[in-house]
Amino acid sequence: MDSLLKQEITFTRLTQVEPDDIIAHMSDPRVAEHMPLLTFDWDKATAAKFVATKEACWDRDGLGHWAILCDGHYIGWGGFQKEGDEWDYGLVLRPNSFGLGIRISRKAIAYAIADKRIDYVTFLLPPSRRNLSALGRLGASFIGEIEYDGATFLKYRLDTI
Repeated sequence: MDSLLKQEITFTRLTQVEPDDIIAHMSDPRVAEHMPLLTFDWDKATAAKFVATKEACWDRDGLGHWAILCDGHYIGWGGFQKEGDEWDYGLVLRPNSFGLGIRISRKAIAYAIADKRIDYVTFLLPPSRRNLSALGRLGASFIGEIEYDGATFLKYRLDTI
């Protein structure tokens, strides 16, 4: 655990990551296990469309998803996406970096707290996620089950003001 705390976590734009890294990450069946909307194969075209979609959020909203680096190496992606009037936070890590989730989330939530446009953040998690204690440690409250793009998710909310 001490070695995890010493690792430097940085956020950069997804455009700074090699598409092959994103493809390998999103093609890992351990990642897909908890992503009910991930029902397609990843290739260069898929990765390019994904990055373009996330960059469009930055252009539209001034905030979006980052590539997450640990000691300069890509370990996943996550950040904020505006869904209607709500800012949704998502985090998708490579399996060997799952243990860094709470640390990365705390760093990202600090951005939301500093952003005066964001009164609260929502989290949508698939029911397959059993260990949700990290959300409680962040201070998030369970709102209920919702349907999104034909899949059921558990919705949580974290006030940032």
